Amino acid sequence: MDSIEVSDVVDTYLRLVDEEAPGVVEGLYLVGSVALGEFRAHTSDVDFVAVTAEPLAPTTVSALDRAHRRLRRHRRRPTFDGHYVTWADLRADPALAPHRPTSHEGRLKAAPSTVDPVAWHTLARCGVVCRGPAVADLDVWTDPDVLRRWVLRNLDDYWGRLRRRGGRLPTAHGLVSLSDYAVEWCVPGLSRIHYTVVTGEVTGKEGGVRHALRTFPSRWERILQESLRIRVRSHRRSLYGSPFQRRRDLLAFWDMLYDDAQRAVTGR
Repeated sequence: MDSIEVSDVVDTYLRLVDEEAPGVVEGLYLVGSVALGEFRAHTSDVDFVAVTAEPLAPTTVSALDRAHRRLRRHRRRPTFDGHYVTWADLRADPALAPHRPTSHEGRLKAAPSTVDPVAWHTLARCGVVCRGPAVADLDVWTDPDVLRRWVLRNLDDYWGRLRRRGGRLPTAHGLVSLSDYAVEWCVPGLSRIHYTVVTGEVTGKEGGVRHALRTFPSRWERILQESLRIRVRSHRRSLYGSPFQRRRDLLAFWDMLYDDAQRAVTGR
């Protein structure tokens, strides 16, 4: 952890959780942008997998909720988001595991939440150990075909809804599609999905853009470089003269990538 922000969040969380629920969190591993080497303090979350010996009782969940509330009072950004699972959960497809408490935007949710396989694959490949055994000793479940199917469903469901809404002007989602945020969120997010479909591996948002720059024709270089410019908060001016022109490229890139991902699947 070479980020002051990440170290502060993790150290504070471990202190607070040990005060509120002593001995409960036996393992803590970071996944997401921290594990993939792409953490950006202004835009990234600190994503975690916390491991307990047994499923959590309601009283223990309440204690963890107090710890998360105290953590948010200490530092609101970056948010500390992730899942509470058991050691046994790590050895199986997360879709088959019982639903566990989840922290989203720094708030603990006791309601059931399914863990996606991206977290498992990231943990197995490059998870950062904050407490507990080395990753190599965990026997974390992975399956590239299950991972591919999951990201393709995500491309259809979550990203499909965004594309339909963002394609309509003037609507709230259509107006957002004109913003820097839309380019920074969508272009790297879609690119990393394509990477997973092609390779069966995981990568970060910036890794996804680098993959797209290598993979797709030069026609798409400007929108890809624009997304990197925004993400790293470069002081360079936009590569586009008009947000409407940029939006057209964003939506066209989206459609092209979707079609190419489907062809990659049928061609395998």
